Amino acid sequence: MTAPLHDTAAEAAPSAPADPAGPGAKKVEGRSLKQIAWNRLKQDKVALAGGITVLVLVLVAVFAPLIVSLLGHPPNEFHQDQLDPLTNLPQGAWGGVSGDYLFGVEPNKGRDVFSRIVYGARISLLVAFLAAVVAVVLGTLFGIIAGYFGGWIDAFISRTMDVLLSFPQLLFIISLVSVLPDDLLGLTGSGVRIAVLVLVIGFFGWPYVGRIVRGQTLSLREREYIEAARSLGGGRRHILFKELLPNLFAPIMVYATLMIPTNILTEAALSFLGAGVRPPTASWGGMLRDALQTYEHDPMFMVFPGATIFVTVLAFNLFGDGLRDALDPKGTR
Repeated sequence: MTAPLHDTAAEAAPSAPADPAGPGAKKVEGRSLKQIAWNRLKQDKVALAGGITVLVLVLVAVFAPLIVSLLGHPPNEFHQDQLDPLTNLPQGAWGGVSGDYLFGVEPNKGRDVFSRIVYGARISLLVAFLAAVVAVVLGTLFGIIAGYFGGWIDAFISRTMDVLLSFPQLLFIISLVSVLPDDLLGLTGSGVRIAVLVLVIGFFGWPYVGRIVRGQTLSLREREYIEAARSLGGGRRHILFKELLPNLFAPIMVYATLMIPTNILTEAALSFLGAGVRPPTASWGGMLRDALQTYEHDPMFMVFPGATIFVTVLAFNLFGDGLRDALDPKGTR
């Protein structure tokens, strides 16, 4: 009996596939959208600088009492000994800048400019953040409803947004503040003004968010995964808040980040016009208003709050632009 020409057992046993990358190669792991966005953001040094500046400003506002106790003086404390008795202007150069008064003192009253800027950050950031939250909540809710349901609901919400966008916001706030009582719903003094600023700025800001969310919802509602959710018996609430809303997170976050500096400028403008927080509460816009009386003789009192507003708004805009690029799924960076 002759031997077989080939080994049938060896033929039946499948051979192990060769590793094309070699035995020592690293495995390729997929990255989530969060990881991709974070890697893109890390590569944008300008956006990171803006984000770090924003974080520092938030920490300054939160720990304002501690910072002032270490580096300054109470924001409403007068220091007449730092003023020239003849002109009521700060003694020394650069508006009285010294080791004890880092940004000098306020003309006529002698209050510590550094302390008032630190406490003013609380007012500006509080109003800006809370107004952005109000605008984002209302804009997201009405925008996603208008985009998903369409028809007369979409037409009604869209026309409402058009009306609000054409309304003179600053004039309305000035008129409203002029008739407000000193006490309202348990709030007194500047608390009433802050609550009104947050509600009014947020109310007139939600149409901007609403338009963005509505447009994105119109595009997303025809996607395959929405049709699949409907075919599997998903209700409207499930589709709105479990399917659509997570995919709207990126544009909402980007627009909220870019809305905050606009709110800071609005609060500063209202305080400059006298419709912001009540004196002696420190605010950047109020400091600019007071500086108009003495800027020809002491320009530093205008420079410091003006530079603070500029740096804050610039930092938020740079961080918002970088965040938009990082969250863009079509981006190449």
